[in-house]
Amino acid sequence: MFGDVQKTRRKIPKLDGSNRGSCNSQGLRNRDHRGHLRIEIIATRLAVQPWAISTPATQDDMTKIETDGFLPQPAVLHEAVKPYQRADLLKASWQLVNTLGAYALLWLLMVLSLSVSWWLIPPLIVVTAGLAVRIFIIFHDCCHGSFFQSQRANAIWGFVCGALVFTPYHKWRREHTLHHATAGNLDRRGTGDVWTLTVEEYLSASWGTRLAYRLGRNPFVLFVLAPLYVFLVDHRFTAAASDKRERQSLWSTNLAIAVTAWGMSAALGLGPYLLIQLGVIGLAGSVGIWLFYVQHQFETVSWQRHENRSHVDAALQGSSFYKLPRVLQWFTGNIGFHHVHHLNPRVPNYHLERCHAAHPVFQEVATLSLLGSFRSIPLRLWDESTSELVGWRRLRQRRREA
Repeated sequence: MFGDVQKTRRKIPKLDGSNRGSCNSQGLRNRDHRGHLRIEIIATRLAVQPWAISTPATQDDMTKIETDGFLPQPAVLHEAVKPYQRADLLKASWQLVNTLGAYALLWLLMVLSLSVSWWLIPPLIVVTAGLAVRIFIIFHDCCHGSFFQSQRANAIWGFVCGALVFTPYHKWRREHTLHHATAGNLDRRGTGDVWTLTVEEYLSASWGTRLAYRLGRNPFVLFVLAPLYVFLVDHRFTAAASDKRERQSLWSTNLAIAVTAWGMSAALGLGPYLLIQLGVIGLAGSVGIWLFYVQHQFETVSWQRHENRSHVDAALQGSSFYKLPRVLQWFTGNIGFHHVHHLNPRVPNYHLERCHAAHPVFQEVATLSLLGSFRSIPLRLWDESTSELVGWRRLRQRRREA
């Protein structure tokens, strides 16, 4: 019934320690109270160059995919990806025009539809929410400093797009940077990811923690309630780790949202505005969290303890290729090529597909179809004994066997 997941992870062994980038092997080892700060510093370096190149790539390396399933050297992948990490002003500008322009047009159509029939509003909300997802991807690229060559332009348009999707630029940028530095790392969970426990952690947890975890992993909570909380509540407040710039960015975003809400409510009425805005942000948020979920929570995903993790492994074995229909790929800003994005976050979304085709190893990662991705929903816990995500049924079987 559902499409199959291509199970390629098990045939690709991990790179040994000599092949890991120095950025990944330093800094992240610190486990003291300043660990998150150190992770942030290292993650910022990863955003610029994910691998330290110890040996130059040869032409034979670039054109050869090993038949025994081994990953190419990091230097090879760096050379394959490098041409695509350059921002293109024309493509970026056109993406802003066709996305923000269409978003504004859809809002205008919804305003005009209010005087015709309320039945016209729901389908327009669906399309507008799709555009909001695309706006978030532009915001996401600006946070990585990849959308424009100019970092000033990234900051300006990142703030604008962030305000449209109710997300503060600098706060989200820091948290997402930590996500890239710790993705697939069992010892560095808890920032910018979906709450995931191991089987042993769950079995040894208190009754209250188990209940909270079951609620948190419930699909209705995760994909309906959580997006509303994240975008409407959590993003309105600073975190304990926030600095002055981050606080100012968040306050400015909140002010922009408040002014926009006041103006739209004055024009449409408070009720119609809230109905439309909550519908758009709620649906877009649900899609966004779903995308994030299936790109790191799937059948053949790889999670490793800190001492065994490498950046290349985390990208190619800890992130999926979500192969979506063309129209959905457009609305989601090519984020389905998530393995490429985690390999080098400096590749802007408009180059991800071409970069995916640049080296055969990118076609060997776990591939999820639209229907097949729903098989990820029952997965709940990481089983370190079998190195796979399992559901509650497997947990019950394990309890009976014990």
